[in-house]
Amino acid sequence: MSISFSNIVIVCKPDDPRVTEPLDQLRVHLTKAGANLLTSEEIDSADLVIAIGGDGTMIYASRLTRESGTPILGINRGRLGFLADVTPEEMFTSVDNVLRGNYSTDSRLLLEARLLRSGGDQEVAFALNDVVLQRRETGRMVDFETRISGQYVNTHSGDGLVVATPTGSTAYALSCGGPIIEPQLDAVVVVPICPHTLTDRPIVVAADRPVEVSLLQRDDTKAEITVDGFSVGDIRPGDKLQISAANTRVTLVHPPGYDFYGILRSKLFWGRDSRTRDN
Repeated sequence: MSISFSNIVIVCKPDDPRVTEPLDQLRVHLTKAGANLLTSEEIDSADLVIAIGGDGTMIYASRLTRESGTPILGINRGRLGFLADVTPEEMFTSVDNVLRGNYSTDSRLLLEARLLRSGGDQEVAFALNDVVLQRRETGRMVDFETRISGQYVNTHSGDGLVVATPTGSTAYALSCGGPIIEPQLDAVVVVPICPHTLTDRPIVVAADRPVEVSLLQRDDTKAEITVDGFSVGDIRPGDKLQISAANTRVTLVHPPGYDFYGILRSKLFWGRDSRTRDN
């Protein structure tokens, strides 16, 4: 058959036993369909990336495609799977629909995190889910200050802060009491982690308004910055963490029938009538 995506890269964790069988099956299926399978090193030449695994694999695929903009189709072999929405049972049907051109695309916001050291050095990383300031190696709280577009917002005490994209609003930010944001919105949620003051609440801001976080001096303060779960390094008093919308975005591919609210109902067990539960 004539296919919309000729050059395809499959991304997965090869040592994950849940991936082995669908990976082998998918390779055979794609080859029979006429696709040319490329390696991860050739991803810039790919028309499509298929990620098999959980949302961690999708995040890894997003890092590989950040500059090329290659769209990503996710097949879920993880646990929750908010990003990888194709089930193993639907894998062949969904892939065939996508190859025939029967699909939709979804553009997701990326964050650029820039950790500016007081000495002039800097670290830069990109997040599909979130940028997190968190205390480490100590039971003490951290004190920090936030500014949005240069305007002072608050001085916080607690375990840290999550700055999340709409994609990441269903991850760590959600467990900290943050709201779920529709993926199509250009917005960022700023969520305190275990704040000392109960009035320190999450806020949602436009994605084009940069967020700046500064760690304040406190005895025995130790904190680090993580981006999509990976450590960027320690943050110290005098350093500044600047978070802004990246110039590039991630494109997800969905087969027919994609339903964001359906995924929420499935993963978060919404829509169940508690009146019908067994006693």
